[in-house]
Amino acid sequence: MASGTGTLNQYLEYLFDAQMRRTCKRPIAAGRLRPVTALWFGVSLSVAGVVYLLVAVNALSSLLAAVTLMSYLLVYTPLKRKTPLCTFVGAVPGAMPTLIGWAAASDSISSSKAWMLYALLFLWQLPHFMAIAWMYRDDYARGGYLIFPTNNEGRFLAGVTSIASFALCIAGLGFAGANNGGTFQYSGTVLLGFGLLYYALRQASAQSRIAARHLLKATLVFLPLQFLMFVLGKS
Repeated sequence: MASGTGTLNQYLEYLFDAQMRRTCKRPIAAGRLRPVTALWFGVSLSVAGVVYLLVAVNALSSLLAAVTLMSYLLVYTPLKRKTPLCTFVGAVPGAMPTLIGWAAASDSISSSKAWMLYALLFLWQLPHFMAIAWMYRDDYARGGYLIFPTNNEGRFLAGVTSIASFALCIAGLGFAGANNGGTFQYSGTVLLGFGLLYYALRQASAQSRIAARHLLKATLVFLPLQFLMFVLGKS
């Protein structure tokens, strides 16, 4: 499903990818792959993913995966050229793997812990993508993507990055509580959360490419360690 979504996304955006330095070497944008070939490959992968989940796992996980693909391609992708709110919209399908996994394991998403994990992954995407967007904002502008408001780039960056990172700390502690976390899980969650918040506030203040790169690295360290903490740190 993820491969199919990524393929179809590149199919939909190959004309814009060709205008951006960071994406111009992608197979379709660079002319190494015919668009129609990529289209059918992406459709085949996506259909195979939906059918596999339906047959081998359960209907709920299959349905959630299909909703993820459709909302990403048909809602988030076109919004990237229309409004900076696209970041929040894109985080909705971006966090869906937590619910797909929970549905696969329990055939339900009614648990509050499932939605806490969803909230955590939703919030994590905001500082993560803001760091990338700031590093390549000129590139995004060349491609016609409206990632930041035209007149308030810095304020938008600072607000989204700092507020989301602080909320991420709270979400992590909330899940640790619901997960019956021990001292190790709580202390590790605090260290990870406030460590990420530190880099987020640095980027909100400095608004530089270097600070954005540090924030990006911090998000890449944070997520796997936080989930590992939830697994290993139960009392």
